[in-house]
Amino acid sequence: MEQFKYVVAVNQEGPFFIRLGEKAVPEGWAVPGIRGDRESCLTYIAATWTDMRPLSLQRKAAATQN
Repeated sequence: MEQFKYVVAVNQEGPFFIRLGEKAVPEGWAVPGIRGDRESCLTYIAATWTDMRPLSLQRKAAATQN
């Protein structure tokens, strides 16, 4: 049995999700090129998405620290 291939998608505010590779990614989401089985996609997300705050909030917090 062939494993499903998934893709990792991310939007401009930073959250990630995985989707079956044959399905289209919703508008506003981009695929950074990460594809594979479900576990490898989730491992990538866990290693990459370390700050769950939206990017706009991260930038605002960084600006107030300076």
